[in-house]
Amino acid sequence: MSDSGNDWRTAWRLARREIDLKFRGLRLLLACLFLGVGALAAIGSLTQAIDRELATRGAVILGGDVEFAISQRGADPAERAAMAAIGIVSETARMQATAVGGNEAKPLIVPVELKSVDAAYPLYGQLTLQGGRVVRAPGADMVWIAPALADRLGAKAGDTFKLGSARFTVGGIITDEPDRLGEGFTLGPVAIVSQAGMTRAGLIQPGSMYESKYRVKMRNGARAADAVSGFKAKFPVAGWEAKTRDRAAPGAARFVERMGQFLMLVALSALVIAGIGVGNGVSSYLAARRGGIAALKVLGATSGMIARVYVLQIGVVAAVGILAGLVVGVGAVPLIVALAGDVLPVAPSFSIEWLPLLLAAAYGMLIALAFTAPPLVAAGSVPAAGLLRGVFDERRAPLRRTLPWMTGAGAAIVALALGSAEQPWLTAGFLAAMAGVLLMLAGFGWVVRRGAAAVPRARRPLLRLAIAALHRPGARTGALVVALGLGLTLFVLLAAIRTSIDANIAQTVPKRAPALFALDVPRDREAEFRRIVTAIEPRAGIATVPALRGTITGYGTTRVADLKTIPDGAWALRGERGLTYAATLPEGSILTAGRWWPAHYAGPPLVSVDERLAQALALKIGDPIHYSLLGVERSARIASFRRINWDTLGFNYVMVFSPNAIADAPHNLAATIDLPAGRESAVMRALLTPFPSVSVIEVGAVLTQVRDLVTQMAAAITAATSVAVLAGIAVLVGAIAAAREVRTYDSVILRTLGATRAQVLASQAIEYAFLGAALALLALLLGLGGAWYVVVELFEFDWLPDYSAVAATLVAGVASVMALGLAGAWPILGVRPAQALREL
Repeated sequence: MSDSGNDWRTAWRLARREIDLKFRGLRLLLACLFLGVGALAAIGSLTQAIDRELATRGAVILGGDVEFAISQRGADPAERAAMAAIGIVSETARMQATAVGGNEAKPLIVPVELKSVDAAYPLYGQLTLQGGRVVRAPGADMVWIAPALADRLGAKAGDTFKLGSARFTVGGIITDEPDRLGEGFTLGPVAIVSQAGMTRAGLIQPGSMYESKYRVKMRNGARAADAVSGFKAKFPVAGWEAKTRDRAAPGAARFVERMGQFLMLVALSALVIAGIGVGNGVSSYLAARRGGIAALKVLGATSGMIARVYVLQIGVVAAVGILAGLVVGVGAVPLIVALAGDVLPVAPSFSIEWLPLLLAAAYGMLIALAFTAPPLVAAGSVPAAGLLRGVFDERRAPLRRTLPWMTGAGAAIVALALGSAEQPWLTAGFLAAMAGVLLMLAGFGWVVRRGAAAVPRARRPLLRLAIAALHRPGARTGALVVALGLGLTLFVLLAAIRTSIDANIAQTVPKRAPALFALDVPRDREAEFRRIVTAIEPRAGIATVPALRGTITGYGTTRVADLKTIPDGAWALRGERGLTYAATLPEGSILTAGRWWPAHYAGPPLVSVDERLAQALALKIGDPIHYSLLGVERSARIASFRRINWDTLGFNYVMVFSPNAIADAPHNLAATIDLPAGRESAVMRALLTPFPSVSVIEVGAVLTQVRDLVTQMAAAITAATSVAVLAGIAVLVGAIAAAREVRTYDSVILRTLGATRAQVLASQAIEYAFLGAALALLALLLGLGGAWYVVVELFEFDWLPDYSAVAATLVAGVASVMALGLAGAWPILGVRPAQALREL
């Protein structure tokens, strides 16, 4: 036969005769590619859809093309004029407040996010109320409220409730607040009033904790980045935070980017793991067709023709699996969006994202090529006589013929992964780790074979058979070790990730958490505040601290504005931070370096810094810290480092200043109140009338909100990691299927010699038990290492696995793989010896 175009047509006619719609023999190939490609397509499509939604709606989410924000003050005339020079300006303010409904005898108290807007709001999008009514700022005595606030107050249009010292009428229930995502995390449902309404409420006073935001709709042709850089050049130390429409929700964008990276790595690992199953499935398929391949060789078929026949068969099935994976991946996106709920920052509209689909299909084809090369080359390389006499084994394929296929496909996979990655070094490290794990497991398989061969001959027949099965000619020990090792490693990985995240969720309820937080307590009325609380509950524990907001503008000789990226662990450099001062070391802090200032210190301004931040920024005692407070830049020298006890939900500030550093700035107090259970409502009611401007927040409700969000994220991580676990199980099934012919031969010979089915099963159970026990420690180390990286480095959680749960999962995993192995052996026991001996 010649290598011409006709050969492909001949090969297709031969290939078509063996393919049926049930894909007998190639179902594992189909399932593995479907699983891996479907996961890649779904994750890639979802991530790109969210990115597209954030980018497309950037101006709406932000509320403008550019946003300038600052705490505890508004823009001065020069700053406002500079904004107006950029474009149309809309001013909003937001602060924590308390809505009081019901009646005097039984008031309903609800923490709210109070937001004032001007007549220009919103610059983009529409503020919509129930019934489809599009509105702008309400009247001075009117308020628009979120559905959650309406439910908690039992309020409807026309009802009234108090905000601060004024009563407002509900003008409507909000259905769409266009810049909701851009506002970030809130401690309560939103209530929107006009600027005149905010004045009526009397909540903004000197020292009040509020944030002013100025959104700008730029003139045509202007660039947002240029506008920001120009504004900051004019006011470099004023403390303004700036965002542009392309980074309207940086927190959401970081979450999507980080989660997308993790999920893509999980999906890629699932596809690589599934590739091993593909190789095992193809090996099993070709081994079952030894007779047909030998017949073709006897009739004159060349190795090239054999390869073409089965390349076409496998290519057709691979294409079907990949296409099915792509279809399911696209269809899974709206389902994931519906199930994810509040975990996703936005709910993207349905669309087909072609780039992720093309990437998923390319990965699938390359994986199929890489892992089917050895059995395909073996099918054409082994002589017909050898095929008729022996067991088909892809290890007989010449390395010089398989290596180019596998190297080329592997290089293409690496290039594709690195070229499409947001962080190529992260992806490169992951691929290197995957390759290391596979090589380690393959090497361990070789050690197991050599070790089993060196073990003295056992006296018990079943034990002797089990050990012999690990090293005899044709044994699939290497494939089984890789399959079992991957499966057990993934079980450990999933258990460690899940238990660590669960423990982090549990820690959202600190060991000592106050019952209430109070904001904006006037400094000159602290004694009265304490007296009212203790009159209601004498056992109350009250702690107060000065509360201000400021921005770190520099440290040492470094200016934050000059940093291209924020150093790892230096989250305090992102935007404004809470600032406070204290004469004595705060409770819950431990001095780790330096000294605290004297009680009546009056020298140069000093500051004590959290030791984690100090390590992230390489700070030293005596270094200067520069910060902006109410638009004025100040400096203080580092006097000490502190270790903060974050297990207490009290006042934990990364920077605590000496009183003479910031006490002159207008500010109020924040307070924590420890109460016996059930006394929160009584204290909140008692504070309503004398302190209408004080916002009191129940800590339990906040913790529940945070816990729910983290729980949803943990469920998403677990679900994603489970895809890789399913791929690992598919690999095990493939390894069992690839060894089916050898197992059938052994079973038939043993039963012919008088062995019972129970004895045959027992010998295989002992073999799998040996492998599971030998692999348990290795899987434990590999799984814990991978889980640590995911939990600590990728998601920045604490490493808190439940080792007993991980051990139990590992034991259950060993039992599961033994059950799968025995389940695969059961059909073999039903083969009739006479029939099997004729076919083998």
